[in-house]
Amino acid sequence: MEFMPRYAPVVVLLFLGASFVLGLTLLVVGYGLVRRKGAVIKYGLAAALAEAGLYAALLLAVSLASEEKVLGPGELKYFCEIDCHVAYSVVDVTLTKSLGTPPQARAAAGSFMIVKVKTWFDAATISSHRGNAPLTPNPRRVTLMDEQGRRYEPSAEAQRAFEQVQGITAPLTQALRPGESYTTGLMFDLPADARNPRLLITDADCVTWFLIGHEGSPLHKKIFFALPSPTKPAARTLRNSAPRGCSRR
Repeated sequence: MEFMPRYAPVVVLLFLGASFVLGLTLLVVGYGLVRRKGAVIKYGLAAALAEAGLYAALLLAVSLASEEKVLGPGELKYFCEIDCHVAYSVVDVTLTKSLGTPPQARAAAGSFMIVKVKTWFDAATISSHRGNAPLTPNPRRVTLMDEQGRRYEPSAEAQRAFEQVQGITAPLTQALRPGESYTTGLMFDLPADARNPRLLITDADCVTWFLIGHEGSPLHKKIFFALPSPTKPAARTLRNSAPRGCSRR
C-alpha cells in the first residue's frame, strides 16, 4: 500500500502554518504601505520572499527526491481526507471492440478498455471523534498512460454506451460510510498500438500543487496502478453483468 501524501497530517499542518506566517508578513507590509514606513516595507518584503523561497525549496527538494511507484493488482493507494483515508485498487480489466446496443452501439478506435476500480473507506483510519457520518471523497483525476508516455482520458461516449447495458456505474465521488466500498467502471478508448497502459488516480484539487510530498506538486513522481491482463468478455456478459453497488468490505 501507498499513502498520498505520506505523513498527511504533518504535510497539511506545514502548509497551513506556512500560509499563516506568510499572511502575517504581508499584513506587516500592508501596514508599512499605509503608514509610509519604508523600513517596515523593506524588511517585510524580504521576510515574505525568504519564507516563500524556503517553502518552495523544500517543496521542490522533496519532489526531486521522490520515486515513481507502480502498484500491482489489488494493492491499495490511500488518499488523505484529513480525518480519515479512502483507498483505491484495481479489481478487473476487460477489453472489447464495441459497447452498447444497436443503434447506439459505439465502436472503438482500437479497443475499449474497461477498468474496474474499487473505492474503500478504511474504517481503521478515522479519527476518534468522527463517528459514522458519510464521506464524499474529494474529486479525483483519472488517466491511463502507455509505455510511450501518451495519456488517455476516460471516454464519455464509451461511458454512455457501457451504461446502456450495465446501468449507471458508481462515480468516484459517491458518498460512503466507514467500512463501505463500491466499484466504478472506467472506460478508455485506446488505439491499437497502445502498449502496457498504467492507471493514474490522483487528486484534482489544485491546492495539492503546494503540498510537500504530494504527487500533485511540481516535479513529484507519481504512484501508478499496474493493470492485470485484460479479458475479452462475450457480448452477453456485458449485457447481463450489473455493476456492484455500495457494500461492506
